[in-house]
Amino acid sequence: MFNILVCDDDREIVEAIEIYLAQEGYHVLKAYDGIEALEQMRKNEIHLLIIDVMMPRLDGIRATLKIREENSLPIIILSAKSEDADKILGLNIGADDYVAKPFNPLELVARVKSQLRRYTKLGSLAEESAKIYRNGGLELDDDRKEVTVDGQPVKLTPIEYNILLLLMRNQGKVFSIHQIYESIWNEEAYGAENTVAVHIRHIREKIEINPKEPRYLKVVWGIGYKMEKAGDGN
Repeated sequence: MFNILVCDDDREIVEAIEIYLAQEGYHVLKAYDGIEALEQMRKNEIHLLIIDVMMPRLDGIRATLKIREENSLPIIILSAKSEDADKILGLNIGADDYVAKPFNPLELVARVKSQLRRYTKLGSLAEESAKIYRNGGLELDDDRKEVTVDGQPVKLTPIEYNILLLLMRNQGKVFSIHQIYESIWNEEAYGAENTVAVHIRHIREKIEINPKEPRYLKVVWGIGYKMEKAGDGN
């Protein structure tokens, strides 16, 4: 059974989300501010976090930043703000998905299922045809679910890992933003540009010596992104 932590200072929203998730067989733990969320994280094994942005004592942004220092579990941000800037902020701090209030509870449940599928796949060592992919000093071990750069371990979120895996499996192939989004999120790529770009930037910051002049993860202007084969140059 998956343990899902729901954190929102609006108790009615927490209770409503709990009802829908419990119907799907999930075990729901509850918190009403960021400090309570961190306490729950310390006491329990949490498989996914749903957290609101605006809360007393410790808001969702700062709580997510603290959680991301040690944990790569899927995080879905909730917020009454629906502008692109706020969505990008949530992704920038390490969230995997963003749901704007008011939201359809069934859509939220679908996103939870999608994130847990990816998380389970990432954590499984029994996946068939697991391989080690190498490109210069970059190595991705899909059996151990580990990434290293010049021998040094790199910590990626589940979304970042899956994007990198897609590109490492297909070195030299150019993927459009829509292709990346639909491959990783398994849904129609509506308004995907900012979402993909933010995750690509995060990956670059972790695997590139100079993210502004990437060696591995290249942009193909007007088309998308590719994993440059070592030695191919620009």
